[in-house]
Amino acid sequence: QVELVESGGGTVQAGGSLRLSCKYIELHYYVMAWFRQAPGQGNKGVARIYDLDGRNYLDDSVEGRFTITQDKAENRMYLKMNDLKPEGMAVYFCAAARSAVGAWRADEFEDWGQGTLVIVSS
Repeated sequence: QVELVESGGGTVQAGGSLRLSCKYIELHYYVMAWFRQAPGQGNKGVARIYDLDGRNYLDDSVEGRFTITQDKAENRMYLKMNDLKPEGMAVYFCAAARSAVGAWRADEFEDWGQGTLVIVSS
């Protein structure tokens, strides 16, 4: 059974921090990622991490403020978000792929969580 479950969303003031968590069962993902979907907008890649060596990449819009990490012992992926901005308000999704994908090609990620809502108040 493939399952991704996000948690950690909530309401935070602009400039504040949150840590999102993604619990997963599958042990052989090639890459995992966080995407977000703001109201009225499409899915946008935020951060991704490669299982083999832990290489990770952040979208320019969150570089220096967000960190993606993985705890393989706990089967969890995290997104630590600092200095949240109003434009960061979105539903955040955990996604995973078993083989190489285009960097931010959401349609190439096979498995998705249900999403967790982040509200940033100004």
